[in-house]
Amino acid sequence: MIVLKLGGSVVTDKDGREAIDEAALEAAAAAVGDYDGDIVVVHGGGSFGHPAAADRGVSATAGTRDASDAVAVHDAMGRLNAAVVERLDAYGVAALPVRPLSFARKSGEGDLTLPTDGVAAMLAEGFTPVLHGDVVVTEGRGVTVASGDALVAALARDLPVERVGLCSTVSGVLDEDGDVVARIEAFADVAAAVGASESTDVTGGMAAKVRALLDLPVTAHVFGLDGLDAFLAGESPGTAVGGADE
Repeated sequence: MIVLKLGGSVVTDKDGREAIDEAALEAAAAAVGDYDGDIVVVHGGGSFGHPAAADRGVSATAGTRDASDAVAVHDAMGRLNAAVVERLDAYGVAALPVRPLSFARKSGEGDLTLPTDGVAAMLAEGFTPVLHGDVVVTEGRGVTVASGDALVAALARDLPVERVGLCSTVSGVLDEDGDVVARIEAFADVAAAVGASESTDVTGGMAAKVRALLDLPVTAHVFGLDGLDAFLAGESPGTAVGGADE
């Protein structure tokens, strides 16, 4: 089983507002359509969820108890999720939307609980679950953002996942010279190079991504869209993060 994260910066134009990158989404959907095996797709917020959350002061740590704010972010992600599901369907993928607000939650310390029984049941019946970053109820904070990366981590821990892939707009995690780092075994390996996203990002950018991936029980791969076919074919494009040597 594979968990594939399609970064919001891949499937949308993050410098626009609710703007889908049609060519990139088409390419990603075509690649997933050619894959023969169990796969869970997770996508980020891009120019849909991130601006909506930023407008309302909601992030992975800052919450709101205003239901209209929560609905605004959730609805923005719903529009993107519908577009992703529709495009996957066009390439023969039996995609079903899975919306975390309805069943995920976070503790006051920010730990995410993501019941995965429903996801496993979908896979067993031949469907491809498509999750997305979302607002989720958080103890003591109303709702906060649960990033797509956090969802990937929860899925990788609870399901029999063999490989994790994060498709980004860069060819991998870059060092201070702009070169792709082949493997990261500790955050200190890239601490000086990774930082906040240049676009609006309420979930912590590459630094948060690397930290989350290092905690996974399997190796994760960070790669660009041009590495997606290779990843799905079992190769190791981009940067390998954590896990065992392959």
